[in-house]
Amino acid sequence: MSNVAKFDIFEASFTGPAAGNPYLEVSFDAVFAQHAREVRVPGFYDGDGTYRVRFMPDHEGEWTFRTRSSTAALDGKTGSFTVTAARPGQHGPVAVKNKFHFAHADGTPYVPFGTTCYAWTHQPLAMQAETLATLGKAKFNKIRMGVFPKDYPFNTNEPLQDVYLAGPDGKLDFDRPNPKAFQHFEQQVEKLRDMGIEADLIIFHPYDRWGYSNMSAEQDFRYVAYLAARLSAYSNVWWALANEYDFLLDTKPVAQWDRYFHILEENDPYGHLKSIHNGDQSMNFDHRKAWVSHVCIQNWDVKRTPEWREQYGKPVVNDEPEYEGNIWPSWGNITAEELTHRFWTTVMRGGYAGHGETYADPDDLIWWAKGGKLHGEAWKRIAFLRQIVEEDATDGLTPMGHNAAWPWSRISGARDGKVSYIYFGEHQPNQWTTGLPKEDGKFEVDLIDTWNMTVTPAKRIPALVPHPTRHGEVVRGGKPDAAFGVELPSRPYLALRVRQLD
Repeated sequence: MSNVAKFDIFEASFTGPAAGNPYLEVSFDAVFAQHAREVRVPGFYDGDGTYRVRFMPDHEGEWTFRTRSSTAALDGKTGSFTVTAARPGQHGPVAVKNKFHFAHADGTPYVPFGTTCYAWTHQPLAMQAETLATLGKAKFNKIRMGVFPKDYPFNTNEPLQDVYLAGPDGKLDFDRPNPKAFQHFEQQVEKLRDMGIEADLIIFHPYDRWGYSNMSAEQDFRYVAYLAARLSAYSNVWWALANEYDFLLDTKPVAQWDRYFHILEENDPYGHLKSIHNGDQSMNFDHRKAWVSHVCIQNWDVKRTPEWREQYGKPVVNDEPEYEGNIWPSWGNITAEELTHRFWTTVMRGGYAGHGETYADPDDLIWWAKGGKLHGEAWKRIAFLRQIVEEDATDGLTPMGHNAAWPWSRISGARDGKVSYIYFGEHQPNQWTTGLPKEDGKFEVDLIDTWNMTVTPAKRIPALVPHPTRHGEVVRGGKPDAAFGVELPSRPYLALRVRQLD
């Protein structure tokens, strides 16, 4: 009897038929059981007559399994194993918590701070190693990455290997996955897992010259099921149905996208997070659908984050609020200061943001496309923001104000338990009162410089008494908003943190 740690992978392999096309002709799964609980887990063909089934146990103790197959050589195989305590740092898969936020299976809060490297696993091996080394110091805890290679400006090189095997005519046969390509891909997903990085796997995208985006609906369905069978047992997997799904609607209508979600539901026994990303900013998917776990969008107007929370009622991850860089497309040439600002604005309005870096390179070695090295400055400030938020993370940040109430339509503020943040962004007041505690007490108030990455005690001053101002039937001002005010140095991109002390 073998041992496996909770949230790690138990794998069993078997020898079966290699003739014909096992991918199409052989059905194979297993039922894993502990006491009265049974979990169906799909298996898959891994080439050379080898069939595998992978299981991620979520409870300690003794487990058994029994295989089922349309082929006698694979049917009725049994086994058992013992699940031990999870390894240090292994908290299990991420799921939605408290409606708008996330946590690991063991209850540990998860606050996503992600980046994008679309085709990093399709680059030369040395560059892939460089990408992992960079991730090791950059402090991102999520990465968007494509299963398929990408053909797009700045990303036109041939992939390390094809995702499907070539047929007798030399063309890719979309009924024969390439086991070596998937083996390499899942090895990189495992390395990310062991680094504490969630792998947000992009299943489809339109930027293609190999034919992957033009497979038939039946081939697409088999491909999604195959991905689930191979990769669901990795605890760090998220499913991103598409990068810019709306650019594929001519061949993959909405009903077909819904079917992809359902195939994952049927073949991923762990219920990993699932969402889908838009291209045009007016083409958000209907994330209200029950099979979509969270909102994944691209939109530069990050102050709309509370609007999306209210519209969809789910966690909002703006994975593409534009990228730091200097390439010619407008989505890839904002400053590091601006991307840092958009991160702070998004997080302080109750959402989550994604990073990308697109600095021009004579060899097109650009992080957003291929990984490698980071050359910008935003990633350091994003790591600082992650550190700030994770220090006090409990239930997730809830934005201050409702329905874009003044002043929260202009500046950003959020609370999480006994800590509050006020982020001024492009504004540079010389003092502030609104959103501070209404009763004097034991509070620690810090001034945060989001660019210089410093935290210093804020200077308290008497509360500002705004002059009464009429806004229709509402008269604002005339009395202080809080028990005290704070003096500010009149420069942008500052924040306040207010902790209530016991």
